[in-house]
Amino acid sequence: MIVLPRLYPILDAGCFPNTLDLITAAEELASAGVTLMQYRNKSGNAPAMLEQARALRRRSRAGAPAPHRPKLIMNDRADLALVAEFDGVHVGQDDLLPESVRRIIGAERWLGVSTHNPEQLAEADKTSADYLAIGPVFSTSSKEKPDPVVGLEGVRRARSLTRRPLVAIGGITRANAASVIEAGADSVAVISDLLREPGKSAEEFFRILR
Repeated sequence: MIVLPRLYPILDAGCFPNTLDLITAAEELASAGVTLMQYRNKSGNAPAMLEQARALRRRSRAGAPAPHRPKLIMNDRADLALVAEFDGVHVGQDDLLPESVRRIIGAERWLGVSTHNPEQLAEADKTSADYLAIGPVFSTSSKEKPDPVVGLEGVRRARSLTRRPLVAIGGITRANAASVIEAGADSVAVISDLLREPGKSAEEFFRILR
């Protein structure tokens, strides 16, 4: 079974004005000690996404010895994950089925699956996913049509339904992250609260989540 870090940053291309800003944020996160991050781009075309992904891989790992290079997870696109040499894929309920993704990426790369209620989580727990995500825990602005908020109780329920590593996502900030871990999550996925001064913000998360 894999071990997830407490902090799981998601680099959403829609939150950055250009590729340079996205890559700079990734570099700052890696320098701060982040060991796992996800690249998400819901509006880009495949060539643009691949260019960004390759730049992200190259720059986030520059100069870092192998044990300290952050693992990179591609949101949704298993094909691009292979070409960009990412370390895994994360899929949602409307993306490729987990087992279809597993056949594409093989056994070595990580596979994560988003869920939004106990029924979805129970189904995802039957797959070959390496970790499961539950959310949104709190209200979030990172999605145009978010699923219903599950709250801390939803995290506790999810924890009771699976032994797999559990990522909580949705509206998580430095102010509430500790409560999410206490509710049973192994890791917190964060987008908005890492946008301003990513490196310093990540270091604060590390102090909070010890």
